Amino acid sequence: MISKHSCEESDGGDGVEVVRNEQDTHPQHGVGQVTEKRIYLTSKLPTWIKTFVPQIFYVTETAWNFYPYTITEYSVSFLPKFSIRIETRFENNNGCNDNVFGDVPTPADS
Repeated sequence: MISKHSCEESDGGDGVEVVRNEQDTHPQHGVGQVTEKRIYLTSKLPTWIKTFVPQIFYVTETAWNFYPYTITEYSVSFLPKFSIRIETRFENNNGCNDNVFGDVPTPADS
């Protein structure tokens, strides 16, 4: 059912292209998997937005999975300096840890 819907939605040059999927090693988190995907969205955009974006428009998702730590980065093909980076860490608890990454808060200006 899901694959049929995915095929129906992927016609006309849209869809997901897996660029790379390989093992990677991080100095702090150890061995994991890196996956890079291109998500083509041109036909999903409203007509008025299509006038502003290039004909070949895609979002690149690069994910480094070093379970329980994951880094996911999104970038857009026609905005090379723009990206969103999401760092995630899985913990086996009920969400009671307020500081999963051990960050030190920035002191407020007096």
